Amino acid sequence: MHAFALYRVHEQAYSTLFASLAQSAATQEQVLLGAPGTIIEHKRGAHVYFARQFMSPEGKRCEETLGGTARDPDVLQRVQTMRQRMERSHGLIARIRELGRLGFQLADNKTCATVGVLYNHGLFAAGAVLVGSHAYAVLLNMLGIQAVAYRTEDVDIARGHPLALAGVPDDGLLGMLRQTGIAFVEVPGLHPAEPATSFTQIGPSRFHVDLLVPARTQDFATVPVPELRAHATALPYLGYLLENTQMSVLLARHGAVPVRIPDAARFALHKLVVARMRPAAMHAKASKDLQQAATLLAMLAEQRPGDIEDACQALPSAARAKARGALSFVKSLLQNAHPAAIEALQAGLSAKA
Repeated sequence: MHAFALYRVHEQAYSTLFASLAQSAATQEQVLLGAPGTIIEHKRGAHVYFARQFMSPEGKRCEETLGGTARDPDVLQRVQTMRQRMERSHGLIARIRELGRLGFQLADNKTCATVGVLYNHGLFAAGAVLVGSHAYAVLLNMLGIQAVAYRTEDVDIARGHPLALAGVPDDGLLGMLRQTGIAFVEVPGLHPAEPATSFTQIGPSRFHVDLLVPARTQDFATVPVPELRAHATALPYLGYLLENTQMSVLLARHGAVPVRIPDAARFALHKLVVARMRPAAMHAKASKDLQQAATLLAMLAEQRPGDIEDACQALPSAARAKARGALSFVKSLLQNAHPAAIEALQAGLSAKA
């Protein structure tokens, strides 16, 4: 690779290890929230009660009650099932640590728990999509490449259509998020009567979750999401990103969570569009958008020819114009080491839809 290459390809053996881990993670009916921990016993008189003791996403010692007494077959079965889940999680974590040492992207533990509780409630199976920088990190791992990742405290969840869900708490998405043990609250809108579309952790932390849906117009409206008893921010051109998705896995030191993410080429093109839509005050975020787009475009042009052109073909005409507006910026990132990406992008954006 050239001195200014935006990415490095992992050895095939490492990518095979990731693929094997992703297959194992996909068999989890539920993911553990927090570290796997251990099973402990509490003795109260003649009775023994069981609990899972573990470290929370925030590094606090917690207990999950498994019930008692030791003579109850239902309790013993519950404890046995938990032991099996913990053993599986420990096995996944051992492989995750190895991948982390090899340069694969690992999310923070709060993100792992937050995404994990959404997986446990069936959101990703129903069609919800992880977007934003955490999706970018998952894409890097899935594509088998190493590149600069961006630490973020944003968890962006998109929903392109109503989700068929069961067992939604009375307080909806907020109730789900609070099951992580993280003290989430709604973020007030700009106006008192405006519903919240974001949820943040109480205190100095900037960790938060944003709920997004495709916009029917160019306006950034607030839209109800009835099945989650919540509201979302409508984003222009998000529908394009959500039309082609796939399942992969988010890795963290506390475990592996199956997630739905966008197609890599569409993710890159959507980043170009988003960068052009950001106001001048958000220059830093626009630069991050362009860097992520350029990295994926470089890899796709060199390793998966045709993907960029196909994604361009599906891009709406108005979005295509905005992507063209980002060409000069992204070319400056690609021209030293990845001319094939510039050629593929220009050809795709200039072709007739």
